[in-house]
Amino acid sequence: MDKNVYAVSRKKRYLFYILVILSLSLVGILQFTVKDESRGRISEESVTYKGEFIWKKADGNYEKIQVPGRYQVPAEETMTILTTLPLDYAENSLAIRSSLQNIRFYIDGELREEYDTSDTRLIGKNTASGYVFCTTSEADAGKEVRIELQSNTEKYSGVVNAVYCGDRTEIWEYLFQTYGMETVVASFLLFAGIITIVFSIALSIVYQMKFDMEYLGWCVLVAAVWMLGESKIRQLLVPNPTALSSLCFVMILLCPVPISYYVDTLQEGRHKKAFAVIEDLAFLNLIICSALHITGYADYIETLPIAQAAIGVTVFLVAATFIWDLRRGYRIDGYAAAGIIVALTAVVIETASVYFVVSISGVFIGSGMIILLILCLIRTIRNIWKMESNKQKKEMDKHREQLEEISLQLMQTLSTTIEAKDEYTRGHSYRVAEYSALIARELNWDEDEIRNLKNAAYLHDIGKIGIPDNILNKPVKLTDEELGVIKEHTVIGAEILKNITLIDHVKEAARSHHERYDGRGYPDGLKGEEIPLYARIIAVADSFDAMKSRRIYRSPLDDQVVYNEIFQNRGTQFDPELADIFLKLLDEERVITEKERELFDEDGTGLNMESEIEKFISSVMTTIKTQENIEGFDFLTGLPMRNRGEMLAAQFMQQDDGYLVFLDMDNLKKMNDLYGHKAGDRALKLLGSLLMEYTRHAVVCRLGGDEFLMFVPKVSKERITEIVTGIQKDFDAEKEKDPEIRFASVSAGICEVNKGDPFEECYSKADKALYHVKQNGKGSFFFYYQLEDEKVGDHGTGKDLELVSKALSASGDYYGALELDYREFAKIYEYMNSMEKRYKCHCYLVMVTLETEADSASNIEDIEFALECMEQAIRQKIRKVDVCTRYSSMQYLIILFEADEKRIPNIMERIFGQYREQCGKKNLLPNYDYMSMTEK
Repeated sequence: MDKNVYAVSRKKRYLFYILVILSLSLVGILQFTVKDESRGRISEESVTYKGEFIWKKADGNYEKIQVPGRYQVPAEETMTILTTLPLDYAENSLAIRSSLQNIRFYIDGELREEYDTSDTRLIGKNTASGYVFCTTSEADAGKEVRIELQSNTEKYSGVVNAVYCGDRTEIWEYLFQTYGMETVVASFLLFAGIITIVFSIALSIVYQMKFDMEYLGWCVLVAAVWMLGESKIRQLLVPNPTALSSLCFVMILLCPVPISYYVDTLQEGRHKKAFAVIEDLAFLNLIICSALHITGYADYIETLPIAQAAIGVTVFLVAATFIWDLRRGYRIDGYAAAGIIVALTAVVIETASVYFVVSISGVFIGSGMIILLILCLIRTIRNIWKMESNKQKKEMDKHREQLEEISLQLMQTLSTTIEAKDEYTRGHSYRVAEYSALIARELNWDEDEIRNLKNAAYLHDIGKIGIPDNILNKPVKLTDEELGVIKEHTVIGAEILKNITLIDHVKEAARSHHERYDGRGYPDGLKGEEIPLYARIIAVADSFDAMKSRRIYRSPLDDQVVYNEIFQNRGTQFDPELADIFLKLLDEERVITEKERELFDEDGTGLNMESEIEKFISSVMTTIKTQENIEGFDFLTGLPMRNRGEMLAAQFMQQDDGYLVFLDMDNLKKMNDLYGHKAGDRALKLLGSLLMEYTRHAVVCRLGGDEFLMFVPKVSKERITEIVTGIQKDFDAEKEKDPEIRFASVSAGICEVNKGDPFEECYSKADKALYHVKQNGKGSFFFYYQLEDEKVGDHGTGKDLELVSKALSASGDYYGALELDYREFAKIYEYMNSMEKRYKCHCYLVMVTLETEADSASNIEDIEFALECMEQAIRQKIRKVDVCTRYSSMQYLIILFEADEKRIPNIMERIFGQYREQCGKKNLLPNYDYMSMTEK
């Protein structure tokens, strides 16, 4: 629809143009083809005085003369001419033009009109040219008219111009229709010159360059002022025509200057020195002639030949330089050349005509300047169009280059953003690119190919953007399923880069850099030289950087270990030729590792290896991490949340010895049930505020619910004991101020950590120590090594069960995770125990424990999932008369009512079978122990 609207609008515009042109053409035709509707043009005869004129000479003789005419009269001598008005004379004005003359009109001996500017002009000795009117009437019929003419210049002394008579208005109308066109042209040129100058200056500001059209504007301005100064009707234009007349001569003197400027600009300064001489002479001529004019020694009109000669020399120099340029093959713009030829020809004609015609109007110069201005305007518009076209082309080329650069940088940013989430992998792609370039140089690649390889290496891990953060940043060993997800990053990366044409082989590098030379790599199992060369190079560089970089689960490998690893895997994992090249680089110490680079840069002698894109990413990631930090904190307690806290704890454990503390708030459910969740929130907030005091020197986080984790580095056993007991004592003291949280207490399990210990293993040990506290009364703490010393832990469920049985008999203030809390379970336990004693029925207490398989580890998500599966299995397989509750995070208690002891293994096997079917986790194994309730 928009196109149709636009098409209609364009048709209307064309119709408008046609109508306007036809209307103007029709009016023009009518002016020359139909009858004149005006009262008629005033002819020269109708306003010219027809009487006879007698020249009264200085010697007293009389001579009849023709008017107009020129006669031999010395300068400064007054020429007197006489005439007698006809008897039927009835006109109201007589008029004559002064040509630099003082004029006096006498009628019947009486001075009727005098024109003399000696009292009004500042400088010069001549009165300016102009028409002098003498008022007459019928009463002057038959009277004698005496006209006295006096000029101080030889050129105009003795000049007698036409004498007019009639109505003053009609005389001016005749003069205007005779000389008005030249004045209109001059006025138009003046306006055009000013507009040209202003327009050129504006263009110069916009385009930051000088336009030759400005100098042409000055040429036009000079010509226009000269034409106005020479205009026959100038006294109608300005109140002081004498000043305008003087300005006219100044413009003639300055004329060579703008012409030189303009032509020199057209010729791009090739003849600058020659034109500079002309310009200097013009300025000197102006100074000399002005001095002569001011002192009265010689008026401008008398020194005019010198100015005209200067103009002639300028014209000659312009012609000569253009001919010189043509003969040497310089390109001359056709529009400029044509315009200059026309304008200079007009100047020559106008300058020469002054010697043959007394009254010259400047029509030639005006016409020439208009033609030159039009041609120059066309040329300037064309040049601006070319400039804009070139500018747009450059902008498009620049924009295309910027888009290509931005596209490359954005892809690099995507890749580097993944690494920036973890300080241990930050800069990995950059280093891999540098190492790859080292290998390529040894292969004698050219710099363009090396640059392309580096760009591809930058993006080799871009597929990791599609891998979940919890897998990428997991602080413990990955499962087989998680390893499978990680391997997908090669396929994802290739898919992302499949349409990228800026970098050759980038898709191959992303997909195949984990292929092995022996064919056992992924994702395609390529072998040998089936693997793209880019990918084989990046594989060596990638493996080297991975081994030399510190990870959350280990420190950087020693140089010799890395060297041996590459050497032993040449021909299996790595291309043997490329591996040998890299080993050679290592032998020659030409590979700078990250640690060496940091040291090298710290003393100020190294190269700044961080590119602008890395700086940009660093800034972006700082912002991202700030937001992540805000979102990664628990609103209630102010502590970091689980993912952030566990990652920080795992990182610190790789750097320092210390103690990992697993804390649990007891009886939170009971407080929530009795007093509402606000009471429980206050208790959690209180514990969080106490733990917050240690965040400066330790890692503290809320795991969720009522569980907290703390890693305190570089402390002794005595100090960690002091810290934990201090937290418990402070909590007990503060809770007394709030009756609704008086049931709460803090239990803690502590595991000693040696630098580099796996996080998951220490986490599990602290958890077991915590559960031991739970089994023995809560509100205390326990070290994991005590469990080992007392043989309590992985296979101590028998003793656990005895302790639990005693605790159930003595207390019922703990709760489990199922529908019955611990207190209710304890009441039922006591009730069923009484029933068993009274009615001799047999009830059994069973403890189910989930244990970690030897030499394996599970993350927290796996443990929670396994516990949920176990809970569901127990619910589905026990009888309605049986009772169950959750005792700890890894244990459940079941009361089997009137069960056959021989069938207990079958019952438990059904439960465990259901668990394995739902969970499928083999590294968390269930076992059980039981006892008769009458044996306690």
